[in-house]
Formats: sequence, C-alpha cells, structure tokens
Amino acid sequence: MAKFYSSLTEIKSGLQRAEITVQGLVKNYLGEIKKNAHLNAFNEVFEKEALINAKNVDERIKNGTAGKLAGMVIAIKDNICYKGHQVTASSKILKGFTSIYSSTIVERLLAEDAVIIGRCNCDEFAMGGSNENSFYGPVKNYADQKRVSGGSSGGSAVAVQANMCHAAIGTDTGGSVRQPAAFCGVIGFKPTYGRISRHGIIAYASSFDQVGPITRSVEDTALLYEVMAGPDEYDNTLIQQPVSPIIVDTQKPGKKKIAYLQEALSSPGVNAEVKDVLVQYIDKLRAEGHTVKPIAFEQLDYLVPTYYILATAEASSNLARFDGVHYGYRSPAADDLQSTYKRSRSEGFGKEVKRRIMLGTFVLSAGYYDAYYAKAQKVRRLIKEKTEEILNEYDFILIPTAPEPAFPIGAEEKDPVVTYLYDIFTVQASLAGVPAISLPTGNNSKGLPLGLQLLTKHFNEQQLLDFAEYFLKL
Repeated sequence: MAKFYSSLTEIKSGLQRAEITVQGLVKNYLGEIKKNAHLNAFNEVFEKEALINAKNVDERIKNGTAGKLAGMVIAIKDNICYKGHQVTASSKILKGFTSIYSSTIVERLLAEDAVIIGRCNCDEFAMGGSNENSFYGPVKNYADQKRVSGGSSGGSAVAVQANMCHAAIGTDTGGSVRQPAAFCGVIGFKPTYGRISRHGIIAYASSFDQVGPITRSVEDTALLYEVMAGPDEYDNTLIQQPVSPIIVDTQKPGKKKIAYLQEALSSPGVNAEVKDVLVQYIDKLRAEGHTVKPIAFEQLDYLVPTYYILATAEASSNLARFDGVHYGYRSPAADDLQSTYKRSRSEGFGKEVKRRIMLGTFVLSAGYYDAYYAKAQKVRRLIKEKTEEILNEYDFILIPTAPEPAFPIGAEEKDPVVTYLYDIFTVQASLAGVPAISLPTGNNSKGLPLGLQLLTKHFNEQQLLDFAEYFLKL
C-alpha cells in the first residue's frame, strides 16, 4: 500500500532526502487507483501524462526551479476544464466533450508544479449530496462501501480518503466540498465567495459556486487556497484584492468567542452521535478557556428552501446552453429543431438534473417569480445579515457539517426532499458567502467518519485556518 503522507511538507522532506521521487509517488497513487477502482472515484485517469509531468517536476526539483506545489499529486472534479482533456460534469449530455481551454485554477496549479492525476466522479452537474446522481454510477465510501461518499464532490473526497492522490479539488455550491469531506474523514474548505476564479468551472448556480480543496492537513488547504485564489480578468465576480500568503500558525490561539446553533443539539433530525461529538468539542473548547455560547438562528427553517429556490433558478438558466445544438449529446432520434431540443435534453440529463431544471424554471416563470424567486432573494439577504451579525459578536460559528454520517446507497431514492434537508448545516455559509471549513472529528460506533464545521466572517480565511489547525489538536 502506498504510504500516507499527511502534508506536502512531509513529501518535500522525503524528496530532499532522495527517499522518494515525484514519479515514484505518481506510480504509487496509480497503483492505489487500480486497487480501488471498485469505489468508482475516477471518471478518467491521466496515467501516461501524469508520469511525464512527474518526471519533469523531478528535473525542476533537481535544478532548484520547482514551484510551491512540487510533489503534490492532485485530482480534479469532473466539472473543471483542463485543456485537451475530457470534461463531462458526470453527465451523458457532455460525454466525450473535450475542453478547448483550461480553467484559471488548473493553470495556477500547473504553474506551481502540481501533477494532475485524473478527473473525479461527481453528482451530475454538481447537483446532489450523495454522488449517486452520476451518469457513471455512484461513488462508494472507502470506510463502508455500502454507504455514499457524500456529494457532489464525492469522487474527490474518496480519492483523498483512499490515498489515490494527495489532495483533490472540488466545487462547493451548497456544501459540495464540506459534506463529502465530513463523510470521508478529510478536510473540506469553502473560501469566501469571490476569492477563487470560477472561469473554466462548469456552472451550476453562479452566485453560490466556489472552488475548494479537499486535503489531509490544514497546511495543505492553506497552500492550495493561496495558489488558486486572487484576481482573474476572466471572472468579474472576483474580489479584486490579491490574497496574502497564508502561513498557518501552529501556536495556541488567544481566547475566542464561539457560537453554536442550539438547534443542532435540540433537533430530533440530528443523529445522537453527531450531537455527542459537538458536545465533546464544546466542552473541550470551554476547558481551554474559550467562550462558547448557544445561539438561536430564527431563519434556520428557511435555509434549505431559500437555497433550493435560488440555486435551481440559476441552474435552469445556466443549463439552457446544453441544447443538443451547440455541443455535447444530440439525440439520434431528433428530426427537427424542436425535437432536437426536447429529445437531447430529455435523454442527456439525468433525473435529478431534470428535477432541478424544472423546479428552477417554475420559480422563474411569470406569476411565480415574485412569490418564489424574488422572495427567496429577500430571505437570502436576511440570512446573510443575521450571519454577519452573529460573526460580528463571535469569532466563529461551530455546527455539524451534516446531521448524520454517510447514509446507505439507495436511501435517497425514497424521498429527494428529505435528502435536500441533509444540507441544513452547509447552506448557511453558501447563502451568506462566508468561508467555512469541515474538519474530521473521528468515527462513530460503526466506524463512519464524522465532521464538524467552523464558519467565520468574510475574508477571514487566515484566522479560520489558524483556528482549524488548533481545533484538530484538541
């Protein structure tokens, strides 16, 4: 079995002592990918290319010209464009489509000598919280193969969990990096909205989508964030201030004020062992001298409905481009323009994507726009203001990442609305646009990973990552 490296620093130490090479690392990861092919984490592996790129990075390390990420072997979610490579968003409608340009984040990762080993399975068009809504089939959790990996970045999370790569890149719309990270026992980070370019990311909901890393260490999270973030002329939603280098402080922080949602402990919908872990960490933080207080969040019941109204409306608009005319799948049974649209979209999109497009089209339609979409925008503003109000008084909000651990594959088919409620704790950060990180907090009695989440105010990534490092050592 390939050795687990907890951080890039550990890998670089081995490279300097000539105990390992980047080529050797890639070979080890390729071996793990083959061994764990049954988990279905990868849609495509770039075997030959990764070995060639690794050899080139080894040369640059020898010459002293290697970038910050030399030695890091990463996987990217299959909705991130990489020039000359297929990108399908795990959908039949884009099967066989090759990207003609690279996303900004891929360019930045490659410029710092990361080696990209493959593209990971995900929920189709990033729509889902279980990675069961993929044209390529579900991703299985390495901890228990009968359970989901979480979604939509489930393949990325399992690739890191099962040591098939060192780190992975996902996208987080309503929790799609953080929730699978919690289900797989790794770290998932969503930065402030507008910190990382969305150029070259296949859109789901543009006002929510945010790229984020999945890693084993806070140190690697900080490094990947620093490399990917910052202004980009191709994305006008970006904050135009450059990102300062983030050095994670490993010292004990000063006394902090932390709020936790009292509903996370009182709600019958939250698993008992998830509650126990939350209580344990509240007690640990108090014992360390931090102020930890319960708060009520009056808009809690509105979080999921608000998110799904707005996200599906944006999806309806964004996915209109997949029409069987411009690119992607075209139905062989189509015989005129109307049947091309109807058949191509009906046959090309999966059930969950069609459900969300129809819901989004409904809330945007005449007669319903004001009742749903316009009202949801107003509620989003209230949620954002309330979250900011809490974060002006407290340094962090502490909540579970998900109300329960990874659930069995097939459970979501019973009622999709119940599945949407699994997003109850992740969509707050998405609606408010604030940074959030999911941290592994051990396993439950069945050996399933559990995770807790920390939120902080806009642009406060440095303090969040510092505290996350400290939190993991409690």
